[in-house]
Amino acid sequence: MTKRSTTYHIAWLASSILSASAMADTPDTSEWVCEYCPFETGHTADFRMGVSNVSDDSAVLGDANGYDEEGVYANVDGDGRYTSDGYRIEWFVSDLGLDSRSVAIEAGRPGVYEFSVGWREIPRRQFDTTSTIFRTSSGGELQLPDGWLRAPQTSQFTALGTSLMPEDIKSDRRTLDLGGSYRLPGNFSVTAGLRRQERDGVKIVGGSTYTSVSLLPAPFDYSTDSVDLGLRYDAQNGFVSIDWYLSDFQSGLVATRWQQAFAFSAPLGTDTLALAQPPDNRFQQLMLSGAYSFPAYRTVVSATAAIGTIDQDAGFLAYTTNADLTPMSLPRGSLAGEVDTTNLSIALTARPVRKSRVNLSFRLDKRDNKTPQAQYERVISDSLLSGDPELNTPYSFERGKFKLGADYDLFDTLRLSGGYDRTDTDRDNQEVLSQSEDTGWGRVRWRPKSSLEIDARGGVSERDIDRYNEATAVLFEQNPLMRKYNLAYRYRRFGELRFSWSPSDLPLALSITGLQAEDEYTQSRLGLLAGDELSLAVDLSFAISETKSLFVNAGYEKLESLQAGSEQFAGEDWRAKNDDEFSLFGAGLRLRDLGDAVDLTFDYSRSDGQSHIRIDSQATGVDAFPGLETRFDFVRLALDWRRSESLSLGLGLRYTRFETADWSLKGVNPATIPVVLSLGAMPYDDDALVVELGFNYRLGTKNP
Repeated sequence: MTKRSTTYHIAWLASSILSASAMADTPDTSEWVCEYCPFETGHTADFRMGVSNVSDDSAVLGDANGYDEEGVYANVDGDGRYTSDGYRIEWFVSDLGLDSRSVAIEAGRPGVYEFSVGWREIPRRQFDTTSTIFRTSSGGELQLPDGWLRAPQTSQFTALGTSLMPEDIKSDRRTLDLGGSYRLPGNFSVTAGLRRQERDGVKIVGGSTYTSVSLLPAPFDYSTDSVDLGLRYDAQNGFVSIDWYLSDFQSGLVATRWQQAFAFSAPLGTDTLALAQPPDNRFQQLMLSGAYSFPAYRTVVSATAAIGTIDQDAGFLAYTTNADLTPMSLPRGSLAGEVDTTNLSIALTARPVRKSRVNLSFRLDKRDNKTPQAQYERVISDSLLSGDPELNTPYSFERGKFKLGADYDLFDTLRLSGGYDRTDTDRDNQEVLSQSEDTGWGRVRWRPKSSLEIDARGGVSERDIDRYNEATAVLFEQNPLMRKYNLAYRYRRFGELRFSWSPSDLPLALSITGLQAEDEYTQSRLGLLAGDELSLAVDLSFAISETKSLFVNAGYEKLESLQAGSEQFAGEDWRAKNDDEFSLFGAGLRLRDLGDAVDLTFDYSRSDGQSHIRIDSQATGVDAFPGLETRFDFVRLALDWRRSESLSLGLGLRYTRFETADWSLKGVNPATIPVVLSLGAMPYDDDALVVELGFNYRLGTKNP
């Protein structure tokens, strides 16, 4: 008897027995409970409430988390779910008492309709050691304080000391999200999404004249509105959808305007200068996408086609506020900027034979800049005219990327992979009009046993160019021997090795990863000549017992680069070598069920960074910039005491320290540089202790 006929007879016998039993005695199912039904009813919620005390003010340690000022914070986190008769509501809140709060609600009837509402805030904090003489008016203009006396140099600002006022460099982001979907008859569905994002605050802007610079605490007020609408049709083996996307950016301030703090030997012709803020702009895109599966051939094909337009028609500012200058008239009232975008992609994934898989894809990205050209006068630092009108240059490009990759399981323990990538880029109005990059790579994954895996990957990449047009470089007033790194010939070698071990007879897991890459720019005489990257990472976790575990991780990364330059606008006469090193160490301990009801968590991490720049010049010999250094330490201790199935109490301690050695900021007060009025930002040397006390309460019931 064949295996197929045996299986058939067993199935027939089983069904006959079950049918006979059902006919003989029908059981009472009124009290049966379904243990695997996917639909739950009822409500559940977790609330986490507490207070935190922060020991010190710190912009960098409070960046994005809301703990940037000394004091006591009340906070609420939570999440919950309610389901009934196929309907559901889920909600989530985080950091409700902080400036990093977020709230989200999702509801609907799965498979029919769903909608969501979300709110997020992100506080960004950069410096809290800065101060300025400028006062911001209601219209956003930076004005000098009463009684200010202009002078040619900062050391002669007699009112500087009494005029400086603290001004933090910070911003806040607020995002409102609305979304929904609805299932229509006939396998159609529609989706809609709306987003409003606002960013406002103060950033550092350099306001310069021909002989002096003021670092400005420039206010900004940005908003971006986006809309996403879609219609989708689902079939048995595929789908097709059409989507429309709109993004509209607006700036609440047209320009950064400031009153000049310096005096000049010759009158400047104005007391107030201006720099344009980012202009209002709009992006629209229409996209058609789809995918189809061919089960008989074990193949999936997907494709996307999209066209879009970027418009920028915000009005120009005047060439200058200097009344003593008379530049030519603006050729038009706005840039009338227009860029058409085209995106095409197609991908194929197939398993031609049982032990293999093939991936094939092509992507085309095109930017067609249709911004009209015109002659513009160049005004240099609001102080003089260049005397040479120039055409604005609209940049366009077309990039095609082809990828081919394949996997083959040579044995059950050995998988071989390989691939080839090709990227072709065409540009206009640049030194290199056409370039191509070819990449070949191979990979071997060997798993002699379930607990051990060795993964090795390596390859080479060559970026070639048709030619570097030195005449275009001269037109842009650049050294014709210099090669821009993104446009230059480059040859790259790279390799990565990973070792993973998790023995079944030992409660540990070990992972070691190493990566090395080398770049050579052999056809560049000036510019970037070489670059090397080396990184190592080790992760170890160990389960001491069922309730005790620890982990240790460490990492190291080194980046080196060599570049050549020319002080005389001729051949090479200096070289610079950059060395950047980063290291990371972390460890943690988890102890559960101490005294049957207490969990303890301890974490420690430290990261260090160093950067050195060495200069070898024919004119001045060997020299070096002062080194840059950073160090970050983080310690966390948390205790969780479970009082019952619903209630637990928590105590947490977090200590953070961040310090930098930055020569560009160290000792640079507002008046340190004679012709630069700075904000006096200091290198970071911050630490803070956060003590947290709270409870977690779970309520509600759910029924199968």
